[in-house]
Amino acid sequence: MITAPHLHAMVIHFPIALLMVGFLSEGISLFSKNEFFKKASFYLLILGTLGAIVAFLSGRYASEGMTDGMFQEPLGMHEEAAFVTLSLAIANVIFKTVFYFINYQKSWVKWVSFTLFGFLIGSVARTGYLGGELVFKHGAGIQLVLPDFRDHSNNQFQIHESFSTRFK
Repeated sequence: MITAPHLHAMVIHFPIALLMVGFLSEGISLFSKNEFFKKASFYLLILGTLGAIVAFLSGRYASEGMTDGMFQEPLGMHEEAAFVTLSLAIANVIFKTVFYFINYQKSWVKWVSFTLFGFLIGSVARTGYLGGELVFKHGAGIQLVLPDFRDHSNNQFQIHESFSTRFK
């Protein structure tokens, strides 16, 4: 069964990848006259931002019930970083959309766009780091299931059992 933390983990990686490749395309478009990288950067930013909206909402849903106790501080930091990331992504989309459709191609616009995108990628990295700490350091969303040692169909148990009978 897919739980909210599972859904969040499945969704989050798409906007991360889309935004990182979009940033790479943005960097290439600065030094290349190829229109492909400029368009790719723009569309990847839009898709990555849409994915970030879904990831943000799924994260809000996944964090329900984890607001007290040991998760309170790291979860709050992750949520705050996610909100900053989403805000930067939306600001980047608005900035690029305005200048993309009016076809204003001054050099300063390209560098400002690249810088804003760089801040967005830095924020994505910070949010991902804090999310990773939630899972790997604090165990958020982890379900511990101990094996049933009474299960005799386990081959290791049978080997151990036969070993002990031979050496008695």
